[in-house]
Amino acid sequence: MKTISISAAFLAIFLISCQKTSAPDPDQKPFVKKDSAELVQYGKYLVTITGCNDCHTPKKMGPKGPELIEELLLSGFQGKNAIPEFDKEKTQKGFAEMSPDMTAAAGPWGISFAANLTPDETGIGNWTFEQFKTAMTQGKYKGMANGRPLLPPMPWFNFTEMKDEDLQAIFAYLKSIKPVENVVPSPVTASN
Repeated sequence: MKTISISAAFLAIFLISCQKTSAPDPDQKPFVKKDSAELVQYGKYLVTITGCNDCHTPKKMGPKGPELIEELLLSGFQGKNAIPEFDKEKTQKGFAEMSPDMTAAAGPWGISFAANLTPDETGIGNWTFEQFKTAMTQGKYKGMANGRPLLPPMPWFNFTEMKDEDLQAIFAYLKSIKPVENVVPSPVTASN
């Protein structure tokens, strides 16, 4: 009797292991619902590793190079500042330059200014998630389908395949930071 039960058990295990099952796709991570605190932390992580602060947070020079000005975190080019001087001859030849605080860039396109990404109404405070997604994945100003294209150095084309869950986390983080009132100037076209 024991022999039959053990044999039956082995036979059952063998039959189960022979059943064809589809292997999970290693490239597809299941969407895991996160609570709002986890979502914000994940968004902060994504903002950090994708380099958003590189252009959207003003910097000051410190002993080891540029340092973020924390009270202006992700508030973009400060509208109260004068428009930086750039070498027009070089930029017309295809060179690009950054302002000293690294929030304005000049190149063959003209001069562009990093946007205010804080939840102030002068930033993304009134934006919907859909606007944010359109800006990030389609490179449209203020996330409006008929808006002008986002200018260099904004690497929106790197985010075209970003998953909604990642975009939602970034958006949640940006909506959670300190609002900074700052109207960023309009770009200066190369012809001006």
